[in-house]
Amino acid sequence: MPDAGESRFRRMRDLPSRHMLGAGTAVCAGCGGLSALTDAYDVLGENTVFVNAAGCMTLMSVYPFTPFRGSWLYTAMASAPAGAQGVRDALDVLRAKGRITPREDLQVIVLTGDGTAGGMGLSATSGAIDRNLDFIYFCYDNEGYGNTGQQTSALTPHGAATTTDAGNTGFRGWKKDLFALWTANKPVYAATVIAGEPLDLARKIEKARAMHGPRMILALAPCPTGWGFDAKLSFEIARLAVKTGIWPLKEYIDGAVSHTRMPHPRLPVEDYLKPQERFAHLFGPRRNETALREIQDSVDAYWQPWEARRDAEA
Repeated sequence: MPDAGESRFRRMRDLPSRHMLGAGTAVCAGCGGLSALTDAYDVLGENTVFVNAAGCMTLMSVYPFTPFRGSWLYTAMASAPAGAQGVRDALDVLRAKGRITPREDLQVIVLTGDGTAGGMGLSATSGAIDRNLDFIYFCYDNEGYGNTGQQTSALTPHGAATTTDAGNTGFRGWKKDLFALWTANKPVYAATVIAGEPLDLARKIEKARAMHGPRMILALAPCPTGWGFDAKLSFEIARLAVKTGIWPLKEYIDGAVSHTRMPHPRLPVEDYLKPQERFAHLFGPRRNETALREIQDSVDAYWQPWEARRDAEA
């Protein structure tokens, strides 16, 4: 973990007490994506413009009002990074002409769900990275097309039941590694976060905010509606995602990946799967030992080299 001395967020009481995002929106109760966005926005501050691809978070805005204290722009699902390019170019022109000062400049934030980030928006995202666009790409990953009924997306996990992959097996494919896709393109910064770890999230947003160029924040977004759990369990589901190793908290900087949390001891993945209705078919009426083993094996395989390195350095 980075030395807390490098960050102004050393303990929970250091987190912002004034929320930038207005309350009372149409987003579902217990939304993990909204919690992560709220925490991130508190650190980013008012001098931001969100370029919001169509998805769950566009439900927050009812024309002509938005809950964003700063600026907000709506785009189609596939074109948010292209919209961000236009906004960034316009801000640069205004600065060059002296129409705005550096203090009045805005951070450009692309806000997308996993359906956009891992599928139809990849082309525009790739182009933005290639052009070295100065922006933060914030993805709330609820592992399905949540805004339209939780259909399978490219980031749906193995074995999960969705409205398009139901039955006794759920989705038989494997979740696309969006973090790896980004880091393969050598951005300035990339990190995974979750609202259940607010200090880790705040430190990473703080770090990304201070940089320039393409930066990505990938937030796992526990979804009570799409995943099937009581909204009051949203933070517990988030913490279990980290404790079981399902959701590694990590960052990419200067060409290297490091973990900001190493779950030790790691809990079995069943602890994370059991509270969610989308995995209920794996436990009854007959346990699907094959699928459960496949999920556990994939998590074990991810962590094995990192744990071996940690043990060797101990």
